[in-house]
Amino acid sequence: MTDDVLFLSGRQVARLLDADAAIASQRAAFTALGSGGADLPGKIMHPSRFDDSVVFAYVSRMSADTGAVAKFGSVNPGNAAAGLPTVHAVVTVLDPVTGRLAAVMDGTAVTTLRTAAASAVAVDALAGPDAADLAVLGSGTQALAHVRAIARVRGLKSVRLWSPTPRRRTRAAETLAAELGLPVEPADSAEAAVRGASLVAACTLSTTPVVRGQWLDAGCTVVSVGSFEPGRREVDAEVVRRAMETGAVVVDDPETAAGHAGPVVDALREGLLTRDDLISLGEVLTGRRTARTGPEDVVYYNSVGLGIQDAAAAWAVVEAAKGEHR
Repeated sequence: MTDDVLFLSGRQVARLLDADAAIASQRAAFTALGSGGADLPGKIMHPSRFDDSVVFAYVSRMSADTGAVAKFGSVNPGNAAAGLPTVHAVVTVLDPVTGRLAAVMDGTAVTTLRTAAASAVAVDALAGPDAADLAVLGSGTQALAHVRAIARVRGLKSVRLWSPTPRRRTRAAETLAAELGLPVEPADSAEAAVRGASLVAACTLSTTPVVRGQWLDAGCTVVSVGSFEPGRREVDAEVVRRAMETGAVVVDDPETAAGHAGPVVDALREGLLTRDDLISLGEVLTGRRTARTGPEDVVYYNSVGLGIQDAAAAWAVVEAAKGEHR
């Protein structure tokens, strides 16, 4: 590591961390977590008393040869109406030996890329091999990123996309169709998007369910990334119940999910599941536990986001930047 600190904009982060590199970083993050080889202190999520924003702070370290990484930022739901990312953050990276500052980078780009990449890792690990019809709830930055990332791990045949504003969902569908060469259609309702889909990705900040269990086909895999605090729930109790009865409830980290993931918090309180029922994605990747046992299983994956994801993504960016200057 040189004495120079890297300062990287969002555009530079996106250039250095392409989709495949982001997916590889997240596979490494959850594998390290599943094997017990990572430092993961509890994260801070603090709802503001002044508005509907949430301030957060994550700290983690993935391995001995990668230093600690910290991310500080906020979630601002009102940004969606203005066409802006709802998450803004800054990431700092420390040298693994000296602890000196090694890099500062745009945390919004890191968050967007690593969140969607982690969902792609989850889809690859949890969905059936023939799952190819994707429903997306949301039309913002994270929704588009999810389609791009999932398309890297599954040969998608169709995408249906719904969000409350017709103009935004139509524009998002047109953008993705042109970019990926896939049939991407705006749906008139969340139900119309979800019914018949083998993959469902909920990328909203909704406090009420946008995915209902009665809509799901047998064998469906549901990924939710917007239920990151107790007051947010993108899926209803029926999704959790069906997953418990026929498949599995998988989370990024059971301890974190039990305190933060709205649908999981509800299910634990109501006795629909126990803490031991929660399977971590890392356990699946390392073969310690099995989620899907058959093609008819409904599998629900809830991600609240972990610092280890930022650590893995940030170090992938740093290594790519260093490689350009060798």
